[in-house]
Parts: sequence; structure tokens; C-alpha cells
Amino acid sequence: MRKTLPGKKIVAVGSLIALLAATTAAPALAVTKPHDEVDKALRTLVQDGVPGAQATVTSASGRAWSEREGVGNLRTGTPFPRGSKFRAGSVAKTFVAVVVLQLVAEGKVRLDTPIDRYLPGLVRGNGNDGTKITVRQLLQHTSGLRNYSQDLDIDEWRHRGAEPEELLAIGLADRPLFEPGKGWSYSNTNYIVAGMLIEKLTKHSVSDEIDARIVKPLDLRSTYLPPRGDERLPFPHARGYAPDLADYTELDPSIAWASGGLVSTGEDLNRFFAALTEGRLLERPQLAEMQRTVPVDLGVPGAEYGLGIVSVPLSCGGTYWGHRGSIRGFSTLSGAIPHGKQVNVVVNQDPLSEKASKDLVTAVDTAFCAR
Repeated sequence: MRKTLPGKKIVAVGSLIALLAATTAAPALAVTKPHDEVDKALRTLVQDGVPGAQATVTSASGRAWSEREGVGNLRTGTPFPRGSKFRAGSVAKTFVAVVVLQLVAEGKVRLDTPIDRYLPGLVRGNGNDGTKITVRQLLQHTSGLRNYSQDLDIDEWRHRGAEPEELLAIGLADRPLFEPGKGWSYSNTNYIVAGMLIEKLTKHSVSDEIDARIVKPLDLRSTYLPPRGDERLPFPHARGYAPDLADYTELDPSIAWASGGLVSTGEDLNRFFAALTEGRLLERPQLAEMQRTVPVDLGVPGAEYGLGIVSVPLSCGGTYWGHRGSIRGFSTLSGAIPHGKQVNVVVNQDPLSEKASKDLVTAVDTAFCAR
């Protein structure tokens, strides 16, 4: 789970503060429209301190609509822009997991084989042992590897950037949290290794593999994994802020890389999760493996983690599959009901207060349940 440290040492890339708050029932006989309910949820987010928020909702038929509240730029006061591009943070993990599972289908890697078989000697030292950590355990956060971003000073690394080997070294500098397979702990280090695995097996960059296997087939026009040094977001975009309102819009995405450096839009992420949950990106056996979940303490009864994806119960019944993404300046939550609705909510602030984190999850729940 995403954690926040005192002072400037804040997790640069988090994922999933999945605390599901109950939505407020409408008064008896009151007539509300889905747009009104979602807009109210966004206003609550702004009232609780985020500069701006945007919800993008796509119906099962493919019709999309959006609501916005607050501002996209605190200096100018301009609204949160329509179709905003943003840093999607750990939603990147779902993309990376899809690529790995496609490689599984191609016979290039096996989920229950130790990572040392493919990357000999890479994961070792201080009790960390790649001969005992499987590919599945990396994707499911059951490896025991520590989260490198807990020890990453965002202001020190923000414009410096990093190579994957540097980020991995930070994660391996301490002993593992538990023996592989004996616990669950969200760790960006796992997906740094997964990215390195993709590059070893394909001889191509993770960015190129995501582009060829997911972005182009789905015509995701605003989704990409930026290279080191590409600090700017394409227009239109909101500015991204920390809680003290410091502007973090420009930062080097390589400090997150395969664990959370993705740039996207609400519409693109809706299309991605629809295709994924409907079986258009993975063959049936691999999708089944992705959705083999383990119970985890996310503060939500029934929420479980699969391979780079989460099953989240809805207050109106049923579940959706998705992922949370957080990187300094932006927090987002995306998901889809298979052959049903898709929802993305993004705010231009990270890290969030506990209340705003609950508000974000509530806004997504509201959008899924609104009729």
C-alpha cells in the first residue's frame, strides 16, 4: 500500500490507498442524475483540499462523459482542463503486468519460476534472494522486497532522474520484509524488476513494448511511458501540486519508471481497463491468472490484489477491477466492470490527506453506482 513518510521523504510512486467510504444516500423521493451525483463527489474532493478533480465515465455502450470541479492552475485560476493529460502513477503496474502475462502466453516466461532464472544474480544481497522469488510474487507484491520509494527523497531526485539499477539498489539495501510468499506488502521495487525482466526477454524498452502491445492496438492516443529526462506533460494538462501547494508538474518520470511513470488520460484508461477485463488484451488462461487474487489489508472488506490489478467491492453490489496511481502532484483511480461501465477519477494533488483519499475512492464508487 502507498505510504507517506515524514518530511520530504515521501513515497514518490504509490499505489492504492483503497479505503472505500460509503456513499451518502439521496433524500427520499429526491431525483438526481448520474452527472449530479458524480459532480457532488468531486466538489467534496475540492472542499477537502485538492485544487481540482475530473471524472471520466464510459458506459458499456462506449458513450463517455466527464465532470470537472476546481482549478487546474492555482496561479491563473483556470478550470481543470477537459481531456487533461496526467501522470497516472502506479496504474502503470497494470500495463506492465499485461506485458509480462502476454510473454507468459508466448512461452517466454513462467509465472512460478524464480526471477533469478531470467535475471541471474540481479536480486541478491542483504538477505534478498532472487532464486526464491517468483515472477508471480513480483507481480502480486508477495516477494518481500522493500519499497525503494520509501527511501527516495523526491526533491533530491526530481530533476536528476534514475536508472532502473539505481532504484533497485535502493530497494535491496535493506533486508526483505518477509520470506517470499509469506506475506503481502506493496513495493514499487517489484515492478522495477518486472520492467527489467521485460527488457531482458524482448530486447526492447518497456516503453516500446507497452506501445506495441497495448497502446497502438487500442488506439490510446495520449498514453505513453516517458523516457528519462522528459519532464513536461503534453497539453492540455492541469498543474500538479503537493499538499503545501508546491508545483510538481515537471519531474523526471524515470524515478518511477515501470512502477509508475505512465502518462495518460481518463478516456484512455477507461478504454484500457475495458479491453483488459473483457479479454481483449490477454488470452483466457492469462487473464484468469491475473485475476487470481490474495486477500490483503486495504481497509476494504473483500478487496483483493491480483497480478497488477485489484478487485474492489462496490457499495451498490458487485465489484470492479482497477488500480490506484499516485505520483507527486497527481492521484488517480481507474477501473472497469467487465462488459460494463468504466470510471477514472483524477485529482491534481499528491500525496492526499486521509480524508481526500477516502473521497477519491468514494467518487469512483459513486460514478460506478450512479444510475
